[in-house]
Amino acid sequence: MPVAFVCRTRSTMSPQELFDLSRNIDAHVGSMKHSREKAIGGVTTGLISEGETVTWQAWHLGVRFRMTSRITRMEAPTSFSDEQVKGPFKYLRHTHEFRPEGSGTLMVDTVEFAAPFGPLGRLVEKLILARYLQNLIEKRNEFLVAEIPPAEAQASTDSWQ
Repeated sequence: MPVAFVCRTRSTMSPQELFDLSRNIDAHVGSMKHSREKAIGGVTTGLISEGETVTWQAWHLGVRFRMTSRITRMEAPTSFSDEQVKGPFKYLRHTHEFRPEGSGTLMVDTVEFAAPFGPLGRLVEKLILARYLQNLIEKRNEFLVAEIPPAEAQASTDSWQ
């Protein structure tokens, strides 16, 4: 059974603006500078669309990783999902939703994953990987909405399942 968490971020951008920014490879690379993440295969710049893949290379937890993700579902401008097709996880799905809220947008990120560990895997997933991935998503979202005053951008996370 995968581990899951949800991050919610509010923005003054429209759903379409935030939808496009969230699938922009260049914006993603900018948001992950701390992990030296870069796109090295598939779509490596601009907007990624349904059916397309991107291969990422980055340093996380002191280890260099490569992961290829595919956009498996897209309903512009309300949602899209990406899933790992090759990489360090047994399973990884990230669903991005964009809901109109007042004069802006509520961005909801749902992440589900399972690590390829043995009997202690579930504990490692919950205690280390879930927190680490949650922090990555929160930092990414802060970067994406950074053009607005911090008081207007609010991020919250539901606990792991």
